[in-house]
Amino acid sequence: MLDSLASPTLYGMFKRKDRIEMTNMSRLLNQPPNMGLPFETTDDTYYFPERVEHYDPDNRTGTIRWNRYLRKPRLSFNQIDFPFAESQAWEFPEEYEKSPVSVFEIDFVTERTLRLRIGSRHMHLPPAKSTLMLSDEGGNTSPVWHTERREDSVVHSSEHGSVTVQFSPWEIIVKDKVGRVLTETRGYSDISSLLNTNGLPFCYTRSSIDMENRFAASFSLQADEKLYGTGESFTRLDKRGQRIDLFTTDALSVQTPRMYKPIPFYLSSRGYGMFVHASSPLSFDFGASYDDTLSIFTGEEELDLFIFLGSPKEVLSEYTRLTGRSPLPPLWSFGLWMSRITYSSETEVREVAAKLADNRIPCDVIHLDTGWFEKDWRCNYQFSEKRFDDPARMISDLKEQGYRISLWQLPYFTPTNPLFAEIVDQGLAVTTADGKLPTDDAILDFSNPDTIKWYKKKLAGLLEMGVGAIKVDFGEAAPMNGVYASGKTGFHEHNLYPLRYNRAASEATLETNNESIIWARSAWAGSQRYPIHWGGDAENTDNAMASTLRGGLSLGLSGFSFWSHDIGGFVKSSPENLYRRWLPFGMLTSHSRCHGLPPKEPWAYGEAFMAMFRETVNLKYSLMPYVYTQAKLSADAGHPMLRPLFLEYPEDPGCWLVEDEYLFGSNLLVAPFFEEAAERRVYLPPGEWVDYQSGMRYAGGTWHDIAAGDLPVVLLVRSGAILVHMNPALSTAFLDWSELRFVAFAAEEDEQQERSVNLFEPLEQRMYQVRVRGGAICDIRSDSESIQVDSKSGWRAQIF
Repeated sequence: MLDSLASPTLYGMFKRKDRIEMTNMSRLLNQPPNMGLPFETTDDTYYFPERVEHYDPDNRTGTIRWNRYLRKPRLSFNQIDFPFAESQAWEFPEEYEKSPVSVFEIDFVTERTLRLRIGSRHMHLPPAKSTLMLSDEGGNTSPVWHTERREDSVVHSSEHGSVTVQFSPWEIIVKDKVGRVLTETRGYSDISSLLNTNGLPFCYTRSSIDMENRFAASFSLQADEKLYGTGESFTRLDKRGQRIDLFTTDALSVQTPRMYKPIPFYLSSRGYGMFVHASSPLSFDFGASYDDTLSIFTGEEELDLFIFLGSPKEVLSEYTRLTGRSPLPPLWSFGLWMSRITYSSETEVREVAAKLADNRIPCDVIHLDTGWFEKDWRCNYQFSEKRFDDPARMISDLKEQGYRISLWQLPYFTPTNPLFAEIVDQGLAVTTADGKLPTDDAILDFSNPDTIKWYKKKLAGLLEMGVGAIKVDFGEAAPMNGVYASGKTGFHEHNLYPLRYNRAASEATLETNNESIIWARSAWAGSQRYPIHWGGDAENTDNAMASTLRGGLSLGLSGFSFWSHDIGGFVKSSPENLYRRWLPFGMLTSHSRCHGLPPKEPWAYGEAFMAMFRETVNLKYSLMPYVYTQAKLSADAGHPMLRPLFLEYPEDPGCWLVEDEYLFGSNLLVAPFFEEAAERRVYLPPGEWVDYQSGMRYAGGTWHDIAAGDLPVVLLVRSGAILVHMNPALSTAFLDWSELRFVAFAAEEDEQQERSVNLFEPLEQRMYQVRVRGGAICDIRSDSESIQVDSKSGWRAQIF
């Protein structure tokens, strides 16, 4: 609305009003703020870095002198703009510096990771601190960086790249190992059109409302640069040209820019990534306002950035080394989760389990959503006595049949909830500065150790009963006007809330069940340490299916190895043709859950649909050796199981353009059908690819029109790969790991004699001898992360 206002006076009033509202946290409840708006105001003072006053190359600390500027109205050809003009000091008494000086610091975490910290308050820069966002398991290293002193700069370099501190004007320049500039700070003199006010230089502002300083970190963008990440973002996969507001929100959709899981991290096609170590609301302007400038708008008085050098895989490994990696969830969690809104009684749950078994449909989890309490949605951590005769016995019986139970809950308690008074009286809820509740609900304050203790005890009672997983729903609406037990306001706690919430539920599960598994919707940087997360409330449309995939790929490019979504869409009943096309996509992700408005059970759609459903689920269970191996490798490296093509093929330009297909692990390429069609256009990375369903071969590095097989999906295997299969079972609890089958997808010239490989004879623990069709014999060891297989006929393959 602001950008469309015609009157400059009215526009200024609205901009000022927005700034006041944002400062006072009195904007519309839980709506994402555009943190770039305050940097457009004419009310504040802007400070641009001028030069380095002092820099110690050994300690890598120095001081920056800043020049002050104001936005002034400029009339030109019947148009008013507000360019910057240098300003004189106007304070009294005349003891304040016109050009203040502040401290900056560079630290080297590894040979690929550096940390840049800048203060805005005179000579004050507190010691670097660890926060909940950073992992305690990163370990201490002694990275090797060399220092070269020059007349006008200092260059610090490692074997992977360099960072230059330029003195006048102050500038930070990041280069790769061959000296190519990856990115550099954008100073006032770097903006190519000084008449245009959209390209904001690197700066901080002093607010005329509250005297707080706030940073805008601006960096250069190259003409061909592409940008990815920022969490589970449903917009276009390449964020270039977009503005992303990083503020956890109940998006109520997967087709808006709002996010359940914003992550202040991005990676670039140029060979670097950046993480903003902050929990305040942030906005990333990826060239949306000015094409060659990336601006990070913060509400922080100190800027704390980590910069990573390398390929996308290397950058992700560095980022997750810093913020933590996903532990490997239990095997059963990789099976099918059957759910809907909602199973509401023991009779319904037992009937669903019986029908799954009777129809020979593999499944590992039956999820009870909002209806297992006495009153739907009223979470009190207790099974309804009217609806469930003996929940402990039910859970035990179902576990013998191979099923775990998952339970929904949330951290908000309405005034009619029997736990409301207990939470308020014990001081476990978020309050305002005057001790009142910020909303009608009592919202658990997970920055309070007493709250965590209370919450874990509630969950432990269920987990000890035999519950397998807790659905950690909501968490996006921590009050901005709240005052938290941490001593911080909602400005700094809002985005941290999901991370604290995820951790509490995950720790409770680990302490009771010794398994790292939750089912969470909201997240912030570091939440990947507490898997798994699912994609929120998807519409039941083709576009929602496509944007769901984009969200999953973006989250994976933000450090999350594991992710799921509501197969078929959540909001309404799934149309059969959409459900049919969505199911293979859902089963070929790390975790697979059918959930939403009923019906969701396959038998409700008829025999033909149920047969396809069974075959699709059987596919994942037969590929479980591959799935679980890829899960382990992904977790160890900090890589996603669901991967955009460029993650494995960064040297291929075409792979950077594709957002509607993905790699499932390193060897399977999946192209879902986002509309009813007999075939679809598929881009294949370099090399040869084999259609898993038809056996047809395709050359990579180009586009192909490929038809669906019996299952409505294009599923291709990298030529040269060996996929380990097993016989599917009705639950992962009943899988027979002694009966494995190795299927080789060899090069075309070896098709006749080495197309399939079958288990011949176990030799020793986790080592197998296999006979290749045609008589060749080779050995396979399955305890290595990458297993070389050499047959007598000379071809080579790898199992990952």
